[in-house]
Amino acid sequence: MAISFEHVPHPRIESRKETGAPKAADEHVGVNGKIALTLTTVVGTMWCAYAFAVLALVALPAALGSGNLQTMISWVSQTFIQLVMLSVIMVGQNILSKASDKRAEMTYKDADATFHEAGQIQSHLKEQDAALNALLDKVAALEAALIAKA
Repeated sequence: MAISFEHVPHPRIESRKETGAPKAADEHVGVNGKIALTLTTVVGTMWCAYAFAVLALVALPAALGSGNLQTMISWVSQTFIQLVMLSVIMVGQNILSKASDKRAEMTYKDADATFHEAGQIQSHLKEQDAALNALLDKVAALEAALIAKA
């Protein structure tokens, strides 16, 4: 009785080695996507938030001068918050996206290490199978010798 096992690696392991960890920057976006990414990159900066704040402050004297509470509320909600917070939120999203890419890279490296360790385990098991087969052959030979003497 011999131990017979042949490890067959999953095809995904080899294809995964070729692709690497997915990143947001690797996505194919086309011309419209590139324009959107450029605008998002520019608007998603704190400098743009500061510029929008200055732009919103230009309209503040007119809002205050109207003496109308609804006009002042409209200025705060429609002008200041929408202009300034748009950029601030985008800056936060950019930071979160970079953190997500780092996590994806770490997960990829962890998975790669796990695949390597699994390969090492398979090699170790193959060596143990060979050793067990050698012992089984010796036991079978001893058994045959005992039967022959009896």
